[in-house]
Amino acid sequence: MTITRITENYAVAAQILADDVAAIAAEGFVAIICNRPDDEEPGQPTAAEVAAACDAAGLAFHHIPVSGIPIAIEFIEEQRRLITDSDGPVLGYCRTGQRSQIIWSASA
Repeated sequence: MTITRITENYAVAAQILADDVAAIAAEGFVAIICNRPDDEEPGQPTAAEVAAACDAAGLAFHHIPVSGIPIAIEFIEEQRRLITDSDGPVLGYCRTGQRSQIIWSASA
């Protein structure tokens, strides 16, 4: 898993697995935002599976499923709010990390 830092409080990654969550927490992240709709492609973990791992690791989990461009303004505003209100670094993920970076750029 490769994490790309965008700012001090926000980073992006490609699809994570439930097994990755403990390592993400160990890197100091306090929240994860999934920008990927469930069932986008076969074999991807569901948001609920990653959320359960986040709960076990003490991380907040949020699901803002973005499925295309343009991104709905309410998704952009919610992503901004979650990052701004967070007490520490937030990791956004999607299939490749690109959507999570685009939604951050739109919210900045």
